[in-house]
Amino acid sequence: MTLSEEERDRLADIVRLQPTKNGELQERWGLDGGSEVHSYLETHLADYYYRNENSYICATPEAADLVGVDPGVEGDEDGVQVIRVPELEAQVFEVVAGPDERSESVVSVLQKVRAAFETDPGVDAVREALGNLRRKGVVEVVYRTVPTYKRAADGTGVEVEIV
Repeated sequence: MTLSEEERDRLADIVRLQPTKNGELQERWGLDGGSEVHSYLETHLADYYYRNENSYICATPEAADLVGVDPGVEGDEDGVQVIRVPELEAQVFEVVAGPDERSESVVSVLQKVRAAFETDPGVDAVREALGNLRRKGVVEVVYRTVPTYKRAADGTGVEVEIV
């Protein structure tokens, strides 16, 4: 199957961002909704993606080879060594509590990002960034009165690349 330039670019996004979800691709691709993302995937990229056991979108190994892009997460049985994430996720990962520290709320992480990077993301953007990092296995959630977050034990030696 020959892919158009747009299809190759979007497939590269899936490879870089995996595991990902419809909403993340919807925002990146400028589509109107998750159903439009699903329709695009099924119509244009059905041979190159699958949904993992948690229903997140992942690229097939052939997809990564085809577009020549490194996957969003690299690791082995010892844990994650490299993640490729958007800038806000890299900033969140840098400031979130370490594995031996007390976990912190989304608002706490937001305040740390604002102070460290002189940027002003919204609380929903930080919450989504934490969720994406959790899916990649480098941040964990601790449920107290509210969900709180900290780096996963195997996330301490992770190299972060901004995509």
